Amino acid sequence: MANINWRTINIDALDPESSYNFDLSTLTPAVQPVSTADVQTLTGQIRQLLRGGDASGALQGALENAPYGADEQGKAAHLSVVTECLNQIRQAEMTPLLQRMYKAEGGSELCDTLMKYLYKGMSQGTDTPTRNHAGAKSMTPQATGGFSQAGGRNFGGTEGGGQAMSVFLSWHEKLVEMVGPGSIVRVMSDRRTV
Repeated sequence: MANINWRTINIDALDPESSYNFDLSTLTPAVQPVSTADVQTLTGQIRQLLRGGDASGALQGALENAPYGADEQGKAAHLSVVTECLNQIRQAEMTPLLQRMYKAEGGSELCDTLMKYLYKGMSQGTDTPTRNHAGAKSMTPQATGGFSQAGGRNFGGTEGGGQAMSVFLSWHEKLVEMVGPGSIVRVMSDRRTV
């Protein structure tokens, strides 16, 4: 009999239905790469709609053309223009706008995309983080009475982060009221990020 250590055999590799043999790249959807220049052109067109007073059209255009394949700089530029659109729409106009958007063709996907932008905006805290010349976030040490903390969160200080968070939360409330909690689950499980 051969001298084999049975504890070193990976039995998952022998089972054809095991997750060990599953190709994880099939879970990631294919997205077209988008250049930052294309995203900047798109944000310019959306800002033109905003200047013309068509905030709902600008928001719908921004959501229909989400740059899933862009780099982080392009995604940040698109997030800022979506945030501008959300800020331009009054609270009384939110529900009718969401109802029109949801009932239109592909409305569920638009609402899910809006939910992605709401979560992305809430995760960043402020509208536009400050960056130094190297592209990294600049951190300012703060005196915290013995504890060291660098670049703490802004909870409504002088930079306007609280007002932006209030806008995101208002939209989130109206959107969940309209489409239900299923949108949250779809956004959390989707691998395409904004």
